[in-house]
Amino acid sequence: MSGPQDGLSVAFLPVKIAVMTVSDSRTEATDASGAKLAEMLRADGHELADKRIVRDDADAIVAALREHIENPEVDCVLATGGTGLTGRDVTPEAFRRVFDKEIDGFGELFRWLSYEKIGTSTMQSRAVGGVAEGTYLFALPGSKGACTDAWTDILRHQLDARHKPCNLVELMPRLREHIPGGGQD
Repeated sequence: MSGPQDGLSVAFLPVKIAVMTVSDSRTEATDASGAKLAEMLRADGHELADKRIVRDDADAIVAALREHIENPEVDCVLATGGTGLTGRDVTPEAFRRVFDKEIDGFGELFRWLSYEKIGTSTMQSRAVGGVAEGTYLFALPGSKGACTDAWTDILRHQLDARHKPCNLVELMPRLREHIPGGGQD
């Protein structure tokens, strides 16, 4: 893979990532998906800014997201769980309540990659991504395998400033341009 066009090498920039498991039944001891996400992001050099379990309730999810969005020590939130089709699965709806912009390509790419592994069952996934007030937000399915696939095949690359031709990290300084006083300092 070639470097930047100007010939200068780009340094790795650790991203401060919060992990949020959405579940009424998981505990810290049984949260395999959240633990896997935390393990993978740390192994790739990122900082675990927070890790918590939030119940399957849209208002509780929104409240936790807003807390992370308002925290300058969180650049990105990775949530696992609540993206299916059952009555308790409300994570995508909660995320859309706080998005400034949805990253449509994330869900599309996740399902495309997932199709190669689980076939048509991927249609049941409502994985979503977006940005809110300069914070990236991604909602992943609750399985450890889906979290591994999302991190390994998509997010580890897009959250790495060295990934070319483009990545989400290089956009971070400009995500708040629409917010008064939120653009370049």
